Amino acid sequence: MGDKSGRVNMHSILTAVSNKPVGSVKNHPLTGMDHAMGRHTLHMVFYYEKTSFGSFSIDPVRESLSETLSLYPPVTGRLTRVESGNWEVKCNDAGVRVLRSRVGVTIDEWLRSADGSEERDLMVWEDMPDSPTRVTTWSPFRVQINDFEGGGVAIGMSCNHMNADPTCLTLLLKSWTEVHRHQPIAYPPSFLLPAAPLGSRLVPVNRTKSTSYLADKSQEAAAAQAPSVKMASATFKFSDSIIKQCLSEIRDKCPHATPFDFLAALFWTRVVSLKKPRHDHTHTLSICVDFRRLLQEPLPYGYFGNALNFSLLSVNGEEMECGGLGHAAELVHRHVSDLKEDEFWSAIHLLESQKNEGGGKYAPPCTMYGPELTCVSMEHMIVGHQSMIYSTIFDSVRPVHVSCHVGNVEGEGLILVMPSAEEGLARTVMVTLPEEEMDILCKDQAILCLEPKLLLTGKL
Repeated sequence: MGDKSGRVNMHSILTAVSNKPVGSVKNHPLTGMDHAMGRHTLHMVFYYEKTSFGSFSIDPVRESLSETLSLYPPVTGRLTRVESGNWEVKCNDAGVRVLRSRVGVTIDEWLRSADGSEERDLMVWEDMPDSPTRVTTWSPFRVQINDFEGGGVAIGMSCNHMNADPTCLTLLLKSWTEVHRHQPIAYPPSFLLPAAPLGSRLVPVNRTKSTSYLADKSQEAAAAQAPSVKMASATFKFSDSIIKQCLSEIRDKCPHATPFDFLAALFWTRVVSLKKPRHDHTHTLSICVDFRRLLQEPLPYGYFGNALNFSLLSVNGEEMECGGLGHAAELVHRHVSDLKEDEFWSAIHLLESQKNEGGGKYAPPCTMYGPELTCVSMEHMIVGHQSMIYSTIFDSVRPVHVSCHVGNVEGEGLILVMPSAEEGLARTVMVTLPEEEMDILCKDQAILCLEPKLLLTGKL
């Protein structure tokens, strides 16, 4: 593909602030789940064809960003440790770092030829500083605007995962596009996680799939970390027609399968085939779902914080091998369907109770994406027939592709099942695996026979 070195060149850095001062400074406390995510970073890139932002210093896009930031005080604030030792956001309107870069190829050529490592150049990839002094001036949210040759823009958005989850970043950009188009904001932000309903039964921590899994992770948090392994990523885009066909073929084993059920099962079984058998002959999959709309009294989509639930699905190796793909999809479907409201509130209760046991301080952050193979569902981002991710419209232009990356993934890897630019049941699957395994997965005939479009493959 020729020399690809230096195709992204940063040429300016500025700070965007809200156009309405916060006023009296307030602190936004972070929850137990927020603290648990502190080892990870979050990065999303939204690609737009034939859209230009001109000179950002005077562009209306910058004005609309400042107007949007007025609605999100925690985004323009800075992290601070309070007396208990926990993190909060000091809403002091210190602003968001905005970087501007030029890309020396067209957007089409980039999507054809760039790899996972090069895509990192389109977004800020920075861990939170170790020094408490540096943190107080460090911007936890970053925006990078990348201009391609011939028109087209990629907007990279990054933050510490302690501050936000993928839904937060998506709706922050969606709000920005709506303000820019002078339209009402579809999902206004809210910043308070309500208490569990009075009728909710808080199950003891060792009684649910999620709480026992989180308790194990908390105990492992202080243990020595496994040596880091070089990871690689790849993006697979599956068409609406292919997913419909695949769901039809497994209907006898999993009659109510969703695209997530099928794709999670497909990649789980194929990744398992690449790995050495476990000594106990079981295969595990950590499943992450967003619980905003799964509560009896749903959280607003605009809730600005981590609303994620992690639980572990385990299956005997012989059962997986004999049951086939349809059976694996049924196992995933049943596991996700069995996650009820008590499960989510109990996980929240566990993380909050660790603060009481620690003298007011939350437990150390965990490796939430690992060490088990982790699969994330973003099905909640499809409302009706419309994807929130692809309704982030600038100048009447929808994204042609959206990437989502998580920093500091460890262990067996990460699978993200996302909406796709094509409507219907089409899905995009982003996979992060150890480098040697990724090389094999990209040639796996069980996946390639479904004719996915393969993008952005390479080392991280």
